[in-house]
Amino acid sequence: MAFLNALNIVGSALTAERFRTNIITQNISNQLVIGRNGEDPYRRKQVIFQTRPQTFDETLSQVQGGGVRVTQVVESQEDFKPVYDPTHPDADEDGYIYYPNVNNTEEQLDLMEATRVYEANVAALSVVKAMASKALEIGKG
Repeated sequence: MAFLNALNIVGSALTAERFRTNIITQNISNQLVIGRNGEDPYRRKQVIFQTRPQTFDETLSQVQGGGVRVTQVVESQEDFKPVYDPTHPDADEDGYIYYPNVNNTEEQLDLMEATRVYEANVAALSVVKAMASKALEIGKG
């Protein structure tokens, strides 16, 4: 059933993008969380996608894709942002406090991209549903 496979592919993309959106909003929410008591500040997280493995049958035919899934969430290894503030209670011996390696502009752009991809997948889902409906109408004829 090609329609069911298409629904599975679109559904996996919707799930993956929703998860990505949640991670991006978590990054934005924690962009001002500094490290306290010797702990590191919040680290930016990124989502890694991978195509979903196909069944042996699908691999042999190579006709359709298998969808997408989230394989892992990785923490960015970029340096933290130092800010000189010797009066801050959490400043180090040199007078610096360290903010997370989250760039608000970059996160906003990633969020817009994830939203657009999600919307495109919703549109694809609507098309698949309309095609399935028309196919059922043809069968009635």
